[in-house]
Amino acid sequence: MKVSAHFYVIVTTLLLVAVAVMVFFNVAHPIVYSTVVIGQAWWILTVYKVLTNKYTTTKTFEDWYEDHPIGKE
Repeated sequence: MKVSAHFYVIVTTLLLVAVAVMVFFNVAHPIVYSTVVIGQAWWILTVYKVLTNKYTTTKTFEDWYEDHPIGKE
Protein backbone atom coordinates (compact mmCIF):
# COMPACT_ATOMS: atom_id res chain seq x y z
CA MET A 1 0.00 0.00 0.00
CA LYS A 2 1.34 3.40 -0.98
CA VAL A 3 1.50 6.02 1.76
CA SER A 4 0.08 9.38 0.76
CA ALA A 5 2.09 12.58 1.06
CA HIS A 6 -0.65 13.82 3.39
CA PHE A 7 0.47 11.25 5.95
CA TYR A 8 3.94 12.79 6.14
CA VAL A 9 2.54 16.30 6.51
CA ILE A 10 0.18 15.19 9.30
CA VAL A 11 2.97 13.43 11.22
CA THR A 12 5.18 16.52 10.86
CA THR A 13 2.39 18.68 12.26
CA LEU A 14 1.84 16.29 15.17
CA LEU A 15 5.56 16.34 15.99
CA LEU A 16 5.54 20.13 16.03
CA VAL A 17 2.51 20.21 18.32
CA ALA A 18 4.13 17.59 20.57
CA VAL A 19 7.25 19.74 20.96
CA ALA A 20 5.15 22.79 21.83
CA VAL A 21 3.18 20.81 24.43
CA MET A 22 6.34 19.32 25.93
CA VAL A 23 7.94 22.75 26.26
CA PHE A 24 4.78 24.14 27.86
CA PHE A 25 4.73 21.36 30.46
CA ASN A 26 8.51 21.59 31.13
CA VAL A 27 9.36 18.07 30.00
CA ALA A 28 13.00 17.06 30.45
CA HIS A 29 15.40 18.70 28.01
CA PRO A 30 16.78 15.47 26.44
CA ILE A 31 13.27 14.30 25.53
CA VAL A 32 12.37 17.63 23.92
CA TYR A 33 15.73 17.78 22.13
CA SER A 34 15.32 14.23 20.78
CA THR A 35 11.82 15.03 19.55
CA VAL A 36 13.09 18.17 17.81
CA VAL A 37 15.89 16.24 16.08
CA ILE A 38 13.49 13.49 15.00
CA GLY A 39 11.06 16.17 13.81
CA GLN A 40 13.72 17.86 11.71
CA ALA A 41 14.69 14.58 10.07
CA TRP A 42 11.02 13.77 9.48
CA TRP A 43 10.49 17.24 7.98
CA ILE A 44 13.31 16.67 5.46
CA LEU A 45 11.74 13.32 4.55
CA THR A 46 8.35 15.04 4.19
CA VAL A 47 9.73 17.67 1.81
CA TYR A 48 11.36 14.94 -0.28
CA LYS A 49 8.19 12.83 -0.40
CA VAL A 50 5.95 15.77 -1.30
CA LEU A 51 8.26 17.02 -4.06
CA THR A 52 8.75 13.56 -5.58
CA ASN A 53 5.09 12.55 -5.31
CA LYS A 54 3.66 11.34 -8.64
CA TYR A 55 0.46 13.37 -8.25
CA THR A 56 -1.33 14.39 -11.43
CA THR A 57 -4.55 16.28 -11.98
CA THR A 58 -6.78 17.24 -14.87
CA LYS A 59 -7.59 20.62 -13.33
CA THR A 60 -6.35 23.80 -14.99
CA PHE A 61 -6.39 27.46 -14.05
CA GLU A 62 -9.58 27.80 -16.07
CA ASP A 63 -11.32 25.62 -13.44
CA TRP A 64 -10.58 28.32 -10.83
CA TYR A 65 -12.38 27.62 -7.56
CA GLU A 66 -14.45 24.45 -7.63
CA ASP A 67 -16.96 25.70 -5.08
CA HIS A 68 -17.69 28.90 -7.03
CA PRO A 69 -16.95 28.49 -10.74
CA ILE A 70 -16.53 31.75 -12.61
CA GLY A 71 -18.20 32.00 -16.01
CA LYS A 72 -19.42 28.38 -16.05
CA GLU A 73 -22.88 28.96 -14.62
